[in-house]
Amino acid sequence: METIFKWITGDREALEPRDDASASRQADDRDVELLDAYSRAVVAVVESVGPAVVSIAVGNQPSDHAAEPIGAGSGVVIAPDGYILTNDHVVQKAKSLSVSLTDGTSLAATLIGSDPATDLAVIRANAAYLPSCTLGSSDRLRVGQLVIAMGNPFGFQSTVSTGVVSALGRALRSTQGRLIENIIQHTAPLNPGNSGGALVNSAGEVVGINTAIIAMAQGIGFSIPANTAQWVVSQILTHGRVRRGAFGIAARQRPLDRRLVRFHGLKKNYAVEVISVESNGPAGRAGLRKGDLIVGVNGSAVQSVDDLHRFLSDWPIGQPAEIDILRGAGREVLGIVPLEASA
Repeated sequence: METIFKWITGDREALEPRDDASASRQADDRDVELLDAYSRAVVAVVESVGPAVVSIAVGNQPSDHAAEPIGAGSGVVIAPDGYILTNDHVVQKAKSLSVSLTDGTSLAATLIGSDPATDLAVIRANAAYLPSCTLGSSDRLRVGQLVIAMGNPFGFQSTVSTGVVSALGRALRSTQGRLIENIIQHTAPLNPGNSGGALVNSAGEVVGINTAIIAMAQGIGFSIPANTAQWVVSQILTHGRVRRGAFGIAARQRPLDRRLVRFHGLKKNYAVEVISVESNGPAGRAGLRKGDLIVGVNGSAVQSVDDLHRFLSDWPIGQPAEIDILRGAGREVLGIVPLEASA
């Protein structure tokens, strides 16, 4: 009856056999359109940012050019007058530096300043009117977002790979032992020569500086966020180095006795034990002693040396602060004035 009704009412399309082949072709066409749009986006970014991604050669002899490089990596031109952002580990042992552009031009370069704590460095090429790129805001990144990794290592110039942001807020240890925080984890394949290269979003903004890969792992790369890079660059260009505060102590993490935690109403089960104090440093002047347990700074709980590093990275040098300690069974608050950490 349903078939007769559709025939009488003129609903003949419902009676005609479905053209599965036609539907499949339409789906294929949509896939092709999406892939074409993806390709166009990547090509546009590469054409825009690519000329600003350079290769860096590290020499072991002072010279105008690193004729016999002992190391190589990538860098990102962040200003037309030759300022280039790269990794500290790329230029760490350099006695001479040279930079090669994508058009083959080779330029001598000098180290302006580096920061091993974030694995970032700024060098300057001896040139002007170089193609440069824009540092974007890494705070706007989202997991799943398309990213493009670009490097220009010697032997494999202008390498490009794509992936997505797989995690945000990761942390890695620097060569100094400090935590580099808010690291971007992504799936764009990297190789060692891509260190110092750019991680770029679909708008052509550099959102990270590629810094590390995990050996024997696939699809796991890490980048220093652009916001961290902007702060480091401003410090280096202003002071020639990154200025951080210090208390003048050596310390380690230590678990707390549960009775102490309950007695003092502490929020954490760990503290930072002071194992040595510089007598003329901020801690020595404040009265801090070997064996004291630091449980807070300026009202915020402290349970690891990383917590102290984090505080000192943000707190103004020379600005008084309060340090909360356990000494024996008692609890005290000492005034302390952080001073600039020695290099």
